Amino acid sequence: MLNYQIAPSLLSADFARLGEEAERVLAAGGDLLHLDVMDQHFVPPLTVGPLVCRALRKHGIKAPIDVHLMARPVDSLITEFAKAGASSISFHPECSDHIDRSMTLIQSQGCKVGLALNPATPLSTLDHLLDRLDFILIMSVNPGFAGQPFLPSAIDKIKKTRALIEKTGRQITLAVDGGIKADNIAKVAAAGADTFIAGSAIFEQPDYAAAITALRTALQGVPYE
Repeated sequence: MLNYQIAPSLLSADFARLGEEAERVLAAGGDLLHLDVMDQHFVPPLTVGPLVCRALRKHGIKAPIDVHLMARPVDSLITEFAKAGASSISFHPECSDHIDRSMTLIQSQGCKVGLALNPATPLSTLDHLLDRLDFILIMSVNPGFAGQPFLPSAIDKIKKTRALIEKTGRQITLAVDGGIKADNIAKVAAAGADTFIAGSAIFEQPDYAAAITALRTALQGVPYE
């Protein structure tokens, strides 16, 4: 039985009161916070930097903060976000000239290391890297914007990624980001995902606890394929 985790994505939160939003969504049942970092180059929008991560820690947030780097180059950002309080850091292979070196840098900073794969990024990218990854992030939308619909083609990719993980015998977390809702989370879980990054499905609802409960209820009894 997989240990399912719900990771609210702060990209959909109210940035005018981000500390309060983080507290509310964690009190509502979120397991960790997901922080999307976009640079207006790798993806069109510009979002947040290390100061925001540091501000959340200073505000009193103790929960894990998972930083998703959609920016290039990544190495300087890795160091800055680690110092700002990130618990785990993922990046896209297209954003690093030396993927292994960037992974080593994350680990040297005491953070969990993850690789994020866009819809068109092949799974062969994981060759020779699985023995060092703590988690894999499958993008079920093209990165850059909140509120996009889930891409059905991601299901097969999730299944194949889970099979690769099983072959290693290692405990590698498999996260999915993009279009996660109460009406599709069970199918995503059945394909092999264990961590679900949800933004609009939570923050666009008036009751965060009810929204997270709906996601967890949909996961009950999901058969693991």
